[in-house]
Amino acid sequence: MTFRAPYPDGQFGDYTFTADKKRIDLEYLYNLLCVPSRYSTGLPPERFPVVIEHSLCFSVYYEGKQVGFSRVISDQSEFASLWDVFIDDVHRSKGVGQALLKYIFAHTELKGIFRWFLMTEDAHGLYQKFDFKTEVYNPYIMMKVNV
Repeated sequence: MTFRAPYPDGQFGDYTFTADKKRIDLEYLYNLLCVPSRYSTGLPPERFPVVIEHSLCFSVYYEGKQVGFSRVISDQSEFASLWDVFIDDVHRSKGVGQALLKYIFAHTELKGIFRWFLMTEDAHGLYQKFDFKTEVYNPYIMMKVNV
């Protein structure tokens, strides 16, 4: 068994970033990600913990309250897929999303990933700042290849 040191929390102004799953507000996340909305088609509650357990999770907190989240699915070498990136509406346009992505991409288990993948309807500009390119065959898919 290999011991992995915990990934340290990050700071951006009054915002704290963490990869500590024990701090996740599961009710907040379930209501945001799994109750039918623009983010989801309604994942059953019994399956939600499996999603969290098998992902690298990144949460954003403001004054102790969770206000953002993202997760990554990866083989930690060749491929990583970025999912569920969001910042609550009142905290958007303050650089928090960009700071969250920097925190994610600096994670020790994700450095050196060869190919990143994500899907987005409307945040292309944010991801282009991190060298993601829109795939020609599907405008919702973006990919980043590190050489």
